[in-house]
Amino acid sequence: RQVMTFLELTEGPLWYAAAGIFSFGVIWRLAVILLFGRKPDRSIPRGSALVGAVKANILHLWPHGGFFTKSGFHLIAGYLFHLGLFVLVFFAAPHVVFIQDNIVGFGWDTLPRWGFILTAEAAFCGLILLWARRLGDPVIRLLTDRDDNTGLWMTFGVMLTGCLALGESSEFLRALHMLSVDIWLIYFPFSRLMHGFTFVFSRGYMGASFGRRGITP
Repeated sequence: RQVMTFLELTEGPLWYAAAGIFSFGVIWRLAVILLFGRKPDRSIPRGSALVGAVKANILHLWPHGGFFTKSGFHLIAGYLFHLGLFVLVFFAAPHVVFIQDNIVGFGWDTLPRWGFILTAEAAFCGLILLWARRLGDPVIRLLTDRDDNTGLWMTFGVMLTGCLALGESSEFLRALHMLSVDIWLIYFPFSRLMHGFTFVFSRGYMGASFGRRGITP
């Protein structure tokens, strides 16, 4: 009987187990939020809660009023990291091939190698700047706990091993990257990394509350 290699293990049984736990955990967390509901608001509505929820999610993609001067650093670093990570996950050539072979059955256009490198540098830059802000801001440093740091460093590890495996010259580096991805997927639904999904609901809830009162969120 042929022994399964480290790469086959991480891209086979471990991957499917991690993807299953990730999917179940995300669906469970979102279902709890949606089923939890809220107390009925018996006040006379002065506007649309739905419109307020949509406005909140759109308007808060960029700080308005006089908030940019205070949140500009966090905004730029956040977009560098989050948009960079999104592009890497869904448009890096090895990822597109993996998604095509293991998930959806079809592919799409991918980043050229130079595009991957520039996007990876932007994502790393954003993540490091966000981490530096956590260390440098006394209030944020006080609010940061083990979960925040664990999620940050696990994400950094996934990105770093991905860059090391880019050359595809070492099966071990590719397997190491997949192992880090598997662990990250399992951790994701049970940590603050879930904000990647729940931010829409938190902003929408706030916007609906303001919108019902006729106030622009």
